[in-house]
Amino acid sequence: MNVLLDNLSLYGEGLLGTVELTVYASLLALALGFLMAAFRVAPVGSLRAIGTVWVNVLRNTPLTLLFFAVVLGLPRFGLVLPFKLFAVLALGCYTSAFICEAVRSGINTVPTGQGEAARSLGMSFPQTLGDIVLPQAFRSVIPPIGSTLIALAKNSAIAGAFSVVELLGVYKPLSEMGYSIIWTFVWIAVGYLLVTLTISAVFHVLEKHYGAAR
Repeated sequence: MNVLLDNLSLYGEGLLGTVELTVYASLLALALGFLMAAFRVAPVGSLRAIGTVWVNVLRNTPLTLLFFAVVLGLPRFGLVLPFKLFAVLALGCYTSAFICEAVRSGINTVPTGQGEAARSLGMSFPQTLGDIVLPQAFRSVIPPIGSTLIALAKNSAIAGAFSVVELLGVYKPLSEMGYSIIWTFVWIAVGYLLVTLTISAVFHVLEKHYGAAR
């Protein structure tokens, strides 16, 4: 317990950093994921191509490599941001590819007849998708989206290697101060457990209220 109690502020700062990264990157991932899912089922070929390229490139790129590309590559094009924002961009864009596929799978569970009926009533594609398809698809994609955001929370540990304050980075100063590395990591693991269990609880409530009956 001494490792935790003697360095409570350090652990708290790291936990707060992980929570902030998770929240901001999750919002970005959800926004981009739903947008790319809409692109992938759009009747316009160019939009489908954009969605396909986005998913295939990001899903098949190691997250660490994406961090290097964002942190080291974007400043060469004049985009200079704090490292935390670079981390949010890398995490959010990477996770959005998985969100996109989860949402697209949910869209595919909606009977095609409903979309055809909406179009026969004169509804546009955005209206059909937003008012008819997505509300039904959302019910079936709550569990996979929750799992994806839990993975995002754990992936945020990579940001510590790029000078971003987060929970895993706590071990460096504590190791230099001579604290037990085992107990240092035990309390780090407890911190990540708190974050992931919170996400799990939120999505359990969402699934209970909005999820599809099984």
